[in-house]
Amino acid sequence: MATEDDKDELLLSCRYGELDEVKQFVEKYGSQPLQDIRDQNGNTILHMTCGNGHEDILDYLLPLIDTSFLSSTNNAGSTPLHWATLNSHLSIVKILVLFPQGPGAALIDIKNSAGRSPLGEAEMAGWDEGAQWLTSQMNLDDGAENTGMKEEDTIGEDLEAGVGEIEVEIEDADGGIAKMTLGPTKDK
Repeated sequence: MATEDDKDELLLSCRYGELDEVKQFVEKYGSQPLQDIRDQNGNTILHMTCGNGHEDILDYLLPLIDTSFLSSTNNAGSTPLHWATLNSHLSIVKILVLFPQGPGAALIDIKNSAGRSPLGEAEMAGWDEGAQWLTSQMNLDDGAENTGMKEEDTIGEDLEAGVGEIEVEIEDADGGIAKMTLGPTKDK
């Protein structure tokens, strides 16, 4: 059975990108305790791994844990996706959202105690690349459903009408509006 020191060492190994130490822990104690390890702030091994951009450790851990662990929250209500977004780790964000057995785009909608989703965190940090990618993964088909048309049909009509860009407005938990343009960009 892993001691508290062993668990603390695993959290630090995930934080600092020490894949060999993570593997040694799993070889010694198995994968069972991985999901139960948290620091004093409720951060898990995934928070440490994702917040610090350690893709190799994430790739190693994902097959060993239950996929519900991807949406685990710390004491502030933040998920590993929140942490990856706060630190602008696009490769980690993509792995978490696109993981085949995971919750997918539903991860983007989870709000922390401050009322912000990972998309809201990207916007607050001024990380446009991440915010645009997260927006591209969201299910934004409400308007198409209301008209009885499929989303693909409305996009096709827009393109036929010569509309090459679509402006999206997203309201955050504080009522602030973020505007984003999707589609081809014009050289200025």
